[in-house]
Amino acid sequence: MVLGRGAIEMKSLQAHMAAIEQRIKANAERAQAEQGALPFEAEPEAAPSIEDAADQAQPPKARAKSSHLVPNRHRQGDFFIADILDAIPKGDLASMEHPLFALKAGDMRVRAYERNGVTVTVKPGHDGCATIHDKDVWIYCISQLVEAMNRGREDVGRVVRFTAYDFLVTTNRPTAGVGYQRMAEAFGRLSGTRIETNIETAGQRERAGFGLVDSWRVIEKDNGGRMVAVEVELPRWLWRAVEARHVLTLSRDYFRLRKPLDRRIYELARKHCGAQPKWRVSIKTLYEKSGSTDALRNFRGAVKALAEAGELPDYRMAFDTESDAVTFYARAEKGRVAQIADLKKTLAAPKRKAR
Repeated sequence: MVLGRGAIEMKSLQAHMAAIEQRIKANAERAQAEQGALPFEAEPEAAPSIEDAADQAQPPKARAKSSHLVPNRHRQGDFFIADILDAIPKGDLASMEHPLFALKAGDMRVRAYERNGVTVTVKPGHDGCATIHDKDVWIYCISQLVEAMNRGREDVGRVVRFTAYDFLVTTNRPTAGVGYQRMAEAFGRLSGTRIETNIETAGQRERAGFGLVDSWRVIEKDNGGRMVAVEVELPRWLWRAVEARHVLTLSRDYFRLRKPLDRRIYELARKHCGAQPKWRVSIKTLYEKSGSTDALRNFRGAVKALAEAGELPDYRMAFDTESDAVTFYARAEKGRVAQIADLKKTLAAPKRKAR
């Protein structure tokens, strides 16, 4: 195809204008970076505060004597920016103890759980119940908030902004298109799932059902329409737990666990073993605590396979077929000592005679 002179000049002009726009955009981004701003949507300029107006109304001498500090002219936004790259993974105690998240994708059943006076009812949304893999959003936000509070930051709150890429990298997810798609699907399930429970956080109990996230929205997209930055509003129930530091540190290898049940078992071991050298639990009790909807025999087989693989982060597992129980030993020295002591007891115990 041969272009005429006029078409060539027009094409050249368009290319020139595109180059100018690109330079303008680059300069703006550079200036924004120098000011320490993140590439989120611009916030409207705040109106002068009452304190600023009162300060300006005073005579010069009075203003000079009123304070050694200038007014705070740039008020903090109503959201927390999750920008800590080395935040340690944290999980809230309540959801580690009780099965709020489904272990199977597409679960449309209403799940009811009751144990030791605690009741939990989980109602699915249009896309099914939120799964334990969707819980990565909770863990990421909790980790960022706790680390920020530990560093003395005052901008923390239950509305959290973060970049999709940082979330995907932190939670060991693919950063290709499928990672962003699954992330959007997770937000849909988290906001659609409703929880009714009598679990207290920081001494308070919710009187009505709540979502696993109150709301979420994409606040920036790239040229291909893929989310770049998102904003999540956590439920007050979870925010109270974060404020009260009702959280536990998780292994970074938690995000490497493929199977939902393996993640759930790790949560329970982390919650109950804690600082102890070991935690012994019957398969029946572990089954009830896990929230598994599979048959007990299948659950038992899965736990046995996990124990034999020896790949559960932070803990070694010993499956006892005779008593139908499993013991979790901390991988630290205290756990090794406890496991050796238990082995010695087993070897010293009189063997049962075969009938």
